[in-house]
Amino acid sequence: MKEIAVFEDPVKKQPLKLALFRLEEIEVPPFQRDISESLRKQLELAIDKLGFLTPIVVVPKGGKYYVVDGRHRLEAMRSLGAREILAIVVDEKMYHYILEFNTEKPPNVKEKAKQAYRLYMDFYREDPNLIEDELYTYLKEPMLITFGFAIEEFDKRFPASFYESFVDKVDDFLRVPLSEGVVERRNRAKALIELNDIVNQKYAEFGWENALLKGEIVRKAVQKAYGVRVRTIEDDFYSAIERVKQACQELSQEDFGDVSEL
Repeated sequence: MKEIAVFEDPVKKQPLKLALFRLEEIEVPPFQRDISESLRKQLELAIDKLGFLTPIVVVPKGGKYYVVDGRHRLEAMRSLGAREILAIVVDEKMYHYILEFNTEKPPNVKEKAKQAYRLYMDFYREDPNLIEDELYTYLKEPMLITFGFAIEEFDKRFPASFYESFVDKVDDFLRVPLSEGVVERRNRAKALIELNDIVNQKYAEFGWENALLKGEIVRKAVQKAYGVRVRTIEDDFYSAIERVKQACQELSQEDFGDVSEL
């Protein structure tokens, strides 16, 4: 690392550094989102055209430097054969705030869920006795943890966005240590997978060919179980899942009218 300047951020006056790093000095944290090859290639073209890019953000931890914002820029520079990259160095306390760094252009629900899972498991490996609801600052939405377990441990194609509105009403942070939280999140994920299996069965029964209509099946099942304009659900997580499963099994094509208009 070659330090270029020391300065303060203009809002909270936190000390920051601007530095030039060799690419091999930068590590990728285990909870980073997956690489999008199309985005990496777009960045390659832009960097090749402009000759420079916005600095990445790195965090020092355990004697290493980890990229918390700008992984695609980092990989694009590798592909271009660059040897160095410009970075802003922030305090180690920012290490787990990766979802906040994606606020301006956030990933979709599925990508956020995968990141939430990886972040959760990183905290678990560091301290299994940490209480789950203390992760609120880093994770914000507990449903993302459950979705993450469903995607990363059971079904890579689990359509998290179809269940977002429903699960947001029944999933909460747990007041238990992460050693217990991992087990509970895994069980909740299994329950969601079972519900999704029923949705898939209903979709096949209807003979539909537009996969987006699976989301409509979920929506109709929730409405059948809790009403059209439901805003809150008082049932606990598992009771709510069972109620929606039952409602889904009772759906008929007449509940949907003309699907061509959906």
